[in-house]
Amino acid sequence: MAKAKASIKPPAPGGPHPIVSSAHLVSPRSAEMSEFEFGLIVAGNAFHRWITHCMSAAGLKDLTALDVLVLHHVTHRARDKRLSDIAFIMNVEDTHLINYSLKKLQGLGVVVSSKNGKEVTYAPTESGKAYVTRYREIRESCLIDALKADDALNHDIGQLARLLRVLSGIYDQAARSAASL
Repeated sequence: MAKAKASIKPPAPGGPHPIVSSAHLVSPRSAEMSEFEFGLIVAGNAFHRWITHCMSAAGLKDLTALDVLVLHHVTHRARDKRLSDIAFIMNVEDTHLINYSLKKLQGLGVVVSSKNGKEVTYAPTESGKAYVTRYREIRESCLIDALKADDALNHDIGQLARLLRVLSGIYDQAARSAASL
């Protein structure tokens, strides 16, 4: 017996329509994934806009979102970081992009490099730490206060964060599969 071809059911009149960026990619098995991907695109762009504006308000202007994220990661846990570690943790394949950000941040005097044998590591300067501290203060007043999070919302945000980490692994595996085709 031939398997019936699945199709997307049109929404009931007046019912909700999936909000997607690419209707031609909507799968009859998971229209929700297309909705998620559109939400991820919109949220990702809003997040990048937010972090660049927040860092600008903290006093470091004209940074890209990647520059801001690299500075935060270099400052993370007060340990020197290698280029490869930064790229790995941030899940960035193109290490030259991280290297470019590091050079830019060094030029601004917020990151410093040091060499231990053949290994080069990066750390924030006192100035870099001060910008990150100011960023945190602005984040608290503009974002966290606006969120008005309670225990239930914070729990949901934590669940969403875990789901995003799981989905990043699935996307990475799918990328490896597609690369082998």
